[in-house]
Amino acid sequence: MKITVSRIGGLLKRPRIKNELQGCPKIGVARPLIFILLFISIFITWKWGDWRNWELYYSTILYMIFADLAYIILSFNKPLWQYESPIFSSHFVESLIAFVVFPCTCLVFLPLFSKVSKPKAFVYIILWALLYSCVEYVSLRLGYFSYHYGWNLYWSFGFNCLMFPLLILHYKKPLWVWPPSIALAFLTIYLFDLRYAIFK
Repeated sequence: MKITVSRIGGLLKRPRIKNELQGCPKIGVARPLIFILLFISIFITWKWGDWRNWELYYSTILYMIFADLAYIILSFNKPLWQYESPIFSSHFVESLIAFVVFPCTCLVFLPLFSKVSKPKAFVYIILWALLYSCVEYVSLRLGYFSYHYGWNLYWSFGFNCLMFPLLILHYKKPLWVWPPSIALAFLTIYLFDLRYAIFK
């Protein structure tokens, strides 16, 4: 059977889904928002991150990127959240986030965590979860981000509260992080019926 290039492209293309948040116009600042986010991430890392010792955090950076890749695969046909851009594809934006913002996050979050006293560790994690959630909320209001299939900002905040402890666990005990990570993946699949997005 003859398969055309255009048909293959259509099969590989991630479906565009209408933004569930109604009444949020895509104003002008949404266009360069990704570059603003990248610039701020790089600047903060250069100023306060431990980028000179990046080898110490390399495996955790790869773990964070791998987790994002796993989400993309599991939710390919049923994304719970999606980056929106009038210029770039969602895959390209996801790649920028994964390969720039995530490494910057690890290079700042992990070194500073080691300097935080144990009584303040919980507050430190919550502050980072709030920071990620606030950036997401701003992106949402600008029309640069969208939720689907029951996901919302509250789920994102809860996920962020779990993500940062997992980064710490991977940094200290890499093998120990996989059981809770796999359990979290299966829980997400069950709660949001992603099993139907995996199987034909």
